[in-house]
Amino acid sequence: MGFKRLLASLGAGGASVETVLTEVNVVPGGVVQGEVRIQGGSVNQAIEGLNVGLQAKVEVESGDEEYRQNIEFTKVRLGGAFELQAGAVHAVPFGLEIPWETPVTMIDGQALRGMHIGVTTELEIARAVDSTDLDPINVHPLPAQKAILDAFIQLGFRFKTADMERGHIRGTRQTLPFYQEIEFFPPSQYRGLNQVELSFVADGYEMDVILEMDKKPGLFSEGSDSYRAFKVGLNDFQGTDWAAYLHQWLSEVGSKRSWF
Repeated sequence: MGFKRLLASLGAGGASVETVLTEVNVVPGGVVQGEVRIQGGSVNQAIEGLNVGLQAKVEVESGDEEYRQNIEFTKVRLGGAFELQAGAVHAVPFGLEIPWETPVTMIDGQALRGMHIGVTTELEIARAVDSTDLDPINVHPLPAQKAILDAFIQLGFRFKTADMERGHIRGTRQTLPFYQEIEFFPPSQYRGLNQVELSFVADGYEMDVILEMDKKPGLFSEGSDSYRAFKVGLNDFQGTDWAAYLHQWLSEVGSKRSWF
């Protein structure tokens, strides 16, 4: 029996884990609900812990090198240790809060290319950790975020790409170790403009909106007129014509630089 227990601890005849999400569509500040199902193997096993979390695939710049890194940005422990009987099924329901800063992965029902966020599950057995595959979730924008996104579309901008970058945007309420950039192609009326990049950093009350034209690699150039940051309340954003606001800023910068 000792030999079988050793094989189980190495994965042969041991427990298997499956995570089932009740609903994959969420918003920042919401909750993703699901259930972790642990199927017992051929022998009894001591389960030392069970965790679920959220993970993002993030771009990292290191000198001249660029690579992608999986970053777990929230984690919840589900219950304590227990013994899983051979062949038994142990189901653990959970609710995992989505941080307000979580990047959006969907706009108007369309997935944003380059966004990879999902639920991870870890089962701790005999001082080893068995991680399951990522279970993707769809993070939709908050109403205040959608108002800004809709304004870009109304002005004729087209979505280019989105990514998540490791680092911090200075002067914002950011607490996560990474941030999202959503890039847009400009319409012909803004000739001379290559692109506009948009970032949101939200909490439960308001969000920082960061805009930049022709961003140079590396840092946000806060002293430049091509950079703008402002705050938007999550519940009082409706009183502003955001398309007019964005057009005014773009026109001011463009006229100064003789772009359009």
